[in-house]
Amino acid sequence: MEHLLGEEWKITPAGGATGDAYIAQHGEQKLFLKRNSSPFLAVLSAEGIVPKLLWTKRIANGDVISAQHWLSSRKLEPEEMNKEQVASVLKKIHSSQALVEMIKRLGKEPLHPQEILKHIKAMIDEDIKSSPIVQKGLHYLYQSLPDIEPTELAVCHCDVNHNNWLESQDNQLYLIDWDGAVIADPALDIGMLLHWYVPKQEWHDWLLQYGMEVNENLLNRMKWYVAAQAIISMQWYKNKQKLVETEYWERYLEMLLS
Repeated sequence: MEHLLGEEWKITPAGGATGDAYIAQHGEQKLFLKRNSSPFLAVLSAEGIVPKLLWTKRIANGDVISAQHWLSSRKLEPEEMNKEQVASVLKKIHSSQALVEMIKRLGKEPLHPQEILKHIKAMIDEDIKSSPIVQKGLHYLYQSLPDIEPTELAVCHCDVNHNNWLESQDNQLYLIDWDGAVIADPALDIGMLLHWYVPKQEWHDWLLQYGMEVNENLLNRMKWYVAAQAIISMQWYKNKQKLVETEYWERYLEMLLS
């Protein structure tokens, strides 16, 4: 990595699950480097959704390194996710035709509920599948399938966790970590954000800020995607041998379906 910038730059790991992110510093200059980041980072940067992209370079082994401005920023706290600015940024993402065109060029097909169910069926092992609440969840997902056909499709981030929202010192809000983005029903993102972070009595106001009216169809679609994600999360944490988190998502699914 050092040969990209010169020996005077100090490069250190930035942490994160993949270990592919780095911080490069030379005097007062600071960059965020990432290996093989999302190929449509340039469009996200142009739309002001992620910090400004400075350059991308392919290195000898075929990896692509991207460099962005390092922002003095902070992650949003869970209780801040009901902010109007969060709704505004998510609406901007879901309304961007440029993002849709770019992700289509990468060969991604729309992700429909039927494909999500197929994915769940293929990924869960017998231990997870034998859980009574997972059985109940799978029954709910299959029974509800005819009622949750998307009314529109957009680029969805798929991981609107509060840790992926950065607020800069000049109050600009960014959504980072786009490796899992898909074309899907915007209710996928909205449902996770509202169910995880916003009290139900505030959903109406949040959705008005987003530019959408609450209706039964939307509520059903949001709940469906959140239930699907809970089962996926159970299996993901079990694979990581994280029992506490696996049990958390099992309890969450039970609460959601009760």
